[in-house]
Amino acid sequence: MSARMHEGPLDCAWLLADPGAQPAQSDVRIGLEDGCIRSIAPLAEEAVAGTGTPRLLALPALTNAHDHARTFRSATLGAFGQPLEGWLPFLGVVPGMDPYLCAATSFARSVRHGVANLMVHYTRVQGGMAYVDEARAVARAACDVGVRIGFAIAMRDRHGIAYCDDASVLAALRPGIRHAVAERLAVKPVAPAQQLALVDEVARMVEEDGHGGHATVQYGPTAVQWCSTPLLEAIAQASADTGRPVHMHLLETRYQRDWADANHPGGIVRFLDDIGLLGPRLTLAHCAWARPEELALIAERGATIAVNTSSNLGLKSGIAPVPEMLRHGCRVAMGLDGMAFDEDDDALREMRLAYSLHRGWGYDTTMTRDQLWAFAARNGPRSVRGGLAGGGSIVPGAAADLVLLDWDALDDDALFAETDPLDLLLARANGRHIAKVLVGGRVVVDAGRVQGVDEPALRTELLARMRGALAADAAGALSWRGTVKALAEDLGPFYRRGRMGGCCG
Repeated sequence: MSARMHEGPLDCAWLLADPGAQPAQSDVRIGLEDGCIRSIAPLAEEAVAGTGTPRLLALPALTNAHDHARTFRSATLGAFGQPLEGWLPFLGVVPGMDPYLCAATSFARSVRHGVANLMVHYTRVQGGMAYVDEARAVARAACDVGVRIGFAIAMRDRHGIAYCDDASVLAALRPGIRHAVAERLAVKPVAPAQQLALVDEVARMVEEDGHGGHATVQYGPTAVQWCSTPLLEAIAQASADTGRPVHMHLLETRYQRDWADANHPGGIVRFLDDIGLLGPRLTLAHCAWARPEELALIAERGATIAVNTSSNLGLKSGIAPVPEMLRHGCRVAMGLDGMAFDEDDDALREMRLAYSLHRGWGYDTTMTRDQLWAFAARNGPRSVRGGLAGGGSIVPGAAADLVLLDWDALDDDALFAETDPLDLLLARANGRHIAKVLVGGRVVVDAGRVQGVDEPALRTELLARMRGALAADAAGALSWRGTVKALAEDLGPFYRRGRMGGCCG
């Protein structure tokens, strides 16, 4: 299977070329050439009459500015309802699998839901091969599926179990699980120079293999609480020297807020600024517990915030202060974090959920439709591809990154001709309305099916392998799942004590 360049023009019943900034255009022909938009013109009368094919609504493709390329979802792993701190260990209850299978199935699910640019903070290494070979498999999966990815190599050197030294956490756990938790989760520090060298090695591989058009290699410090100051300083210097982007978590939960206040009394965002990390090359995921003065500094330095609405709700982390971010002029982008509301990577539904939460109450407007579209499509490509990457609008000369919705399915109870297509999009659109997705002019999704890979076959193979691996080590898998559940229970009182001056104090 392979994605193909779209041949001929695209005839659309409606075009949302720059949603929220420009009104919808009806009966439009989009000309394509060399993977870009060549022209936008009204349809001739005979073309408007139609040929019996579904009428289409065209809009710019979406961007997922923070994700991890996970295949197996939280509820499947038994982690539903856990806060982030108790949820994280559940990611290891299944063994590593073929990285190509894992990445390709994850990417296919994303592109099928309208995403052209996808951030991959690669925090879950599958193992079983050299890291560079695993990264090569992920880049090949992105190329085959037809999605562009930012590949941030996860970097950390402390605090493997919680937000302080591992020995303190282990002492707070029930004795029966301490050894198993230490064996699996206690951090094994790697020198900053060695971690930076790995980023360089992966970047060389991506260029030599010809995947540079599909993968942008980045530094991926996991978060300040998991990275020592020398490591973060080394990353800041390396980013300045190479121009590579940096992608990291910040202030995702109330417990991270408490840790930051205790360990960086001068301000955690000010700390990032002082070491040279806060700037246009940096994307900060979450910032759900950021304060106004921190948001003002983030905006001033030109960093991007990737807000993950469903993930923060699902992991009980909170609701990010998006209106405050916008008020301060922050560049805000949409992330799904592998935790879309229905665990399906539906970027259209994610966009609508974020808008419902942040547009304002009553007659107040705290997020305009133009700001929403910047969030969903225009700001994210910079986080994924680095530099001044554009996207998020359909104009001549722009890359042909398009989502085409079946207008008749979306407007299935039509009564009035003057209904605004953007109203319907924000009221009810989701992945099942998508007819085609084009990335760089290539048809990567057609009639709801990914074209570059056989998604159902890959998923079937991955599930069969995973079930086989779990069956082969049923006792071990059951034992570790039991340990993880016990760990999640013990972490609750541990973090509550930390908020009052324990570990995090």
